[in-house]
Amino acid sequence: MPNVPTIPESVTVHLGRPEQAAPNVTVSFPDYIKNVASSEIYPTWPEEAIKANILAEISFALNRIYTEYYRNQGYGFDVTSSTAADQSFVYGREIYGNISEIVDEIFNSYIRRRGNVEPLFAVYCDGIEVSCDGLSQWGTVTLAKNGLNAFEILQTYFGENIELVTDVPVGGGGSAPPVPLAEGAAGPFVETLQTRLNRISANYPLIPKIYPVNGFFGQSTENAVKAFQSAFDLTPDGIVGPATWYRIQNVYIGVKRLSDLNSEGLTVEEITTTLPETLSRGDTGEIVFIVQYYLSYIGEFVDSIPVIAIDGNFGILTENAVKAFQATYGLPVTGVIDAVTWYYMYNVYSGIIENIPQIYTEGVTVPFPGIVLEIGSEGNAVRLLQNYLNYIAGSFSDIPVVPVTGYYGTQTENAVTQFQNLFGIAGDRGVVTGLTWKAITDVYDDLYFGRIADEGQYPGYDLSLERG
Repeated sequence: MPNVPTIPESVTVHLGRPEQAAPNVTVSFPDYIKNVASSEIYPTWPEEAIKANILAEISFALNRIYTEYYRNQGYGFDVTSSTAADQSFVYGREIYGNISEIVDEIFNSYIRRRGNVEPLFAVYCDGIEVSCDGLSQWGTVTLAKNGLNAFEILQTYFGENIELVTDVPVGGGGSAPPVPLAEGAAGPFVETLQTRLNRISANYPLIPKIYPVNGFFGQSTENAVKAFQSAFDLTPDGIVGPATWYRIQNVYIGVKRLSDLNSEGLTVEEITTTLPETLSRGDTGEIVFIVQYYLSYIGEFVDSIPVIAIDGNFGILTENAVKAFQATYGLPVTGVIDAVTWYYMYNVYSGIIENIPQIYTEGVTVPFPGIVLEIGSEGNAVRLLQNYLNYIAGSFSDIPVVPVTGYYGTQTENAVTQFQNLFGIAGDRGVVTGLTWKAITDVYDDLYFGRIADEGQYPGYDLSLERG
């Protein structure tokens, strides 16, 4: 179980009772909440009543996900659509416009008891046909009409010792800017926005390119934001509040996953060939990230091994993937990562990497080679690194261009150090571990696809007018 709840990118819903044979569907977390809210309440209710109900629904769902309620029972889903066990979810149903807008604004908030980390298991019922020791859905309407706001309504049902957690990081991608971004804004948030929109525009050509990517919110940025908002059913006002920011983040993650196998890759500080300890179900931490990364990558090539989430939590799905790996390679099927399983896993991963051409092809990135690169290293992996760094240097002048020699000398070390400083990468300066390699290939990928404009995909204004 993670220490601090985050908003997941997606939710897997079982379309039936937990024990019932039924299909599973995976939808984004905001879309799941929109469906539940549209199925549970009415769009004509007062806005504060709608907000109170949605916050209860969010907290209920996050509690199921955070505690891994179903996953710990061996199920392959997060929640069900059965109202006897969970919340109503009607796959494919119409979503009400005002409910959709409210969810976009508050889906990254939840209720908890003061002093607790776990999202509140916010039980609720309709309050007319069914009563429960929790929120009354119809009762919220009366309270809202009497002037109570959403949080006061929630306190009425769940007590004074609850608190509202807001601006929760989404899918590991960080929080939204503290204030909405609009024309005239500047800074790192704007640069992130521009980079993501340019990357998205490679898959959605109706979104114009932003030139230049300079951290200044000018006309081309506003045009791209409006186009994105129109394409994804948001108010096309050119202002990036939480709803637009998180929708951009989710779409950005999605298009990167479509583009390359490694986009879900390394999220830990480094790949290592040494197992520091035996790992089993219930373990957490960076070494579990590494195990999951190996298994997921191998699973893309070996059909008998399921691809799993890389979240640092050794749950039932990771255990099943370990067992599948052990069975595939003739090892004792224990579900435990011991030294022998680790050795085989690393070697299988390395074998796959060795079969991926280690030559520079523009626009293509390859996964971390499995060995740390530092002063004295040489070979095709170093040559790839140098090409990636030189491409990035074309957009970031702090990073020096280096000779592409395949030898890791002081010039390459300096370029890596400047990249790490610029992008806030932890670890030894000038040394390329898995985290630094992943960051370099991600930035390369963003820049490359962000520069590709389809025919007619222009900024839509005189480039000389852009300020910055």
